[in-house]
Amino acid sequence: MRRIKQFGAMMVCLAMVLTCVPALPTNAEGENAPKVVEADPSQSEGEQKTVRMSVQAATKDIISYKHSESKSIKLIVKNTGEAELKNIKVAPPVSEDIDVWPFEIANKDYTYTIEKLAKGEEKTIEFALTARENVCSKYYKLVFTCSAETEENDGMKLTGDYGIYVKTVAKPKDSGKNEQNTPNQNNNQDSQNNNQNTDGQDQIGADSLGGVDAGGVMNADPVSTGGGDSSTAVPRVIVTGFSTEPGEVKAGTNFKLIIHLKNTSKKTTVSNMLFDLSSPTEGTDETASPAFLPSSGSSSIYLEKIKAGGTQDISIELNAKADLAQKPYSVDLSMKYEDGQGGQFESTSAVSIPVKQEVRYEFSEFEISPQSISVGEEANIMCQLYNLGRVKLYNVKAKFEGQGIKAEEVFLGNIESGATASIDGMLLGEEESGGMVPMKMTLSYEDESGNVTTSEEEFQLEVMAATEDMPMEAIPMEEEAPGLPIIPIVAAVLIIAAVVAGIIIYNKKKKRRLMEEEEGLVDEFDRLTEDEPREP
Repeated sequence: MRRIKQFGAMMVCLAMVLTCVPALPTNAEGENAPKVVEADPSQSEGEQKTVRMSVQAATKDIISYKHSESKSIKLIVKNTGEAELKNIKVAPPVSEDIDVWPFEIANKDYTYTIEKLAKGEEKTIEFALTARENVCSKYYKLVFTCSAETEENDGMKLTGDYGIYVKTVAKPKDSGKNEQNTPNQNNNQDSQNNNQNTDGQDQIGADSLGGVDAGGVMNADPVSTGGGDSSTAVPRVIVTGFSTEPGEVKAGTNFKLIIHLKNTSKKTTVSNMLFDLSSPTEGTDETASPAFLPSSGSSSIYLEKIKAGGTQDISIELNAKADLAQKPYSVDLSMKYEDGQGGQFESTSAVSIPVKQEVRYEFSEFEISPQSISVGEEANIMCQLYNLGRVKLYNVKAKFEGQGIKAEEVFLGNIESGATASIDGMLLGEEESGGMVPMKMTLSYEDESGNVTTSEEEFQLEVMAATEDMPMEAIPMEEEAPGLPIIPIVAAVLIIAAVVAGIIIYNKKKKRRLMEEEEGLVDEFDRLTEDEPREP
């Protein structure tokens, strides 16, 4: 009866569960069919695919064009969004005005078209250009117009501008006067005061002004922009050098840039001077920003005047971007000034400032096995070296020294930024140390200029006296203690258990038999009493 009730309860529960399950579709066009997600114009922006495109120059250096020189400007176009882009167009600002477009117009249309770019895909495009013969020595900002389309997000379109700077160098004058290299003669002493080392450094801004090395200075010829008497000589203001405070500029820190100026004219005083500093943009699309920014205020500096043949200094507080690579970075200085007759002039100069990255590394805990050795024995010591900085470490070595051990040196080689190196050494005990004593590991490495830096880490190790080996004959052999007879004991236990079990079983059977006999006697007695005649 109980089983029937349990079965009935299970059937009731199963029926309730089946009533809660929805019916499945009978064809492939139901809920199990593939779904196609389409862009809905009514969706919010957060629900649509991002449509984004980046354009950047293929080189970080400013491209320099001499008069009538042909070169190519290369740009990298990348789809940084989620939607596929098509009909991508990049067009330069072509114009007959030489102040806007300093290149020859050789084609009727300079627009570069890319058919499509998938998500994350990029393409390098190239514009072959020839500088006009009559270009001036100045900087131009070329603003490229960019556009793209996508079939997603209801056919969203992209439009934007991307600007780069190029430098043009004018044709030399017939006078034969060449003052272009004059500033470098005055720059030797100032570059030494800057205490910068240029070995092994990359050249930044070398194309913009003819090749400016780390710690170096370059100047361009001034250009008249109007006013004054055109027959008078053009007063020239040049940068003769620079220095920084502190002398070594480290990424992520503030520093003071001091620029030394000189008026090379021996007759004309220049006045109403305005200087503006700019530096190249560094970083990815999300983190792109100038390498140097003013720590406070503007990047423009005003100077009242510099007398004929005189010198002056200008200074500005700058901050070096924290993620700059360790190399020199150019700072362009544009100048505007006037002479005594009201003539207006413009000129440009550039200085190259080496930036250093802070070296950062850490060690894991030492693993020493064993921590106590005897003279003549060896201990293995291991740890990990983590290069946490942005600087590559060259010719890394680890040297172990201490009381009672033989000096051991391990060569690790070069360690890239973000890499890990394993330090594994064997330390040989030479003499007793008198207990657990501190010892040291000296780490040494070189920078890209070959300068060596060292640091020390301590660890503990004990070297004990050597133990003398005893001959085998002298070692007393211990007598084996007589073992207990395990097998006989187990056999006896089994026999005893069997006897006990037999007795228990015999008693149970005997008790059951007696109970059965008693029940039989009772039944017999009852039957006999029933057969006796009853009294009336």
